[in-house]
Amino acid sequence: MAAQLVILAAGMGRRFGGLKQLTPVGPGGEAIMDYTIFDALRSGFDEVILVIRRETEDLIRAHGDTGFGKHIKVHYVFQDLDGIPPGFDSPTDRAKPWGTTQAVLTAAPLITSPFAVANADDFYGAPAIKVLGGFLARPQPSWAMVGFAVADTLPADGAVSRGLVQASDGTLQTIDEVHTVRRHPEGAIWDAPEGPRVIPGDSLVSMNLWGFGHEVLAVLEEGFCRFLGSRPADDQECYLPMVVGEAVTAGVASVAVLPTVSQWCGITSAADLNAVRATMARLVAEGIYPDHLWPT
Repeated sequence: MAAQLVILAAGMGRRFGGLKQLTPVGPGGEAIMDYTIFDALRSGFDEVILVIRRETEDLIRAHGDTGFGKHIKVHYVFQDLDGIPPGFDSPTDRAKPWGTTQAVLTAAPLITSPFAVANADDFYGAPAIKVLGGFLARPQPSWAMVGFAVADTLPADGAVSRGLVQASDGTLQTIDEVHTVRRHPEGAIWDAPEGPRVIPGDSLVSMNLWGFGHEVLAVLEEGFCRFLGSRPADDQECYLPMVVGEAVTAGVASVAVLPTVSQWCGITSAADLNAVRATMARLVAEGIYPDHLWPT
């Protein structure tokens, strides 16, 4: 069965200070999402939907046209502040779109098959993409997420947000979006509302690597409408893990938590760039990837 890959590439990159979606990390000038698309091609995916901002279209299209666009069918869709369901109005003082749930819904008109969701600035590794492609190739009554150990997903410096997962017998039980998570000798530490909380290093987190059937789109739209109806603050976003977690709690969905031997890396701030480039250089040296993903 064919599968589509939805890549969320509309982030603003404020902490990074530039367009991290296209920042070169590979020896041939490849960005992180080039590696994700390369791995997807090897794992049964046959189409990519890139969710982008209008102001970055020319740059991202030019990058795709000279690389992965020659090897896989690519669509581009725009995540806009005004892209919300009928009956809701965008506040005039809000500056950014509504988060990852809205981003996936932006791609909805083009989704025709089982699909995966991935972030443009997260490197997941070939094993993670392969296990998700294998899941989507089989008829499934459930959705899936690839879980990563939290200790393997934290930048050297600074704090990040993560979806903290509780699973039982390989099935997702709860997922909580936690913010200001940083490295700690025991794994990670989270600035919880009640005070700092240590998270064991092998605790699973979501890195927004999901597998869904088409039916998820109705669930996401309902969750997004609930979010908009709650009159969110201007800086609040409707996170995909939050809406999926609500569906699990309500008994609407079952989510398989897929194991992987992949180790994540990604770009949150400029301080992460050297480490990501070193990781890609090592993987190329080990023969996992060629020197140039998209030879001319």
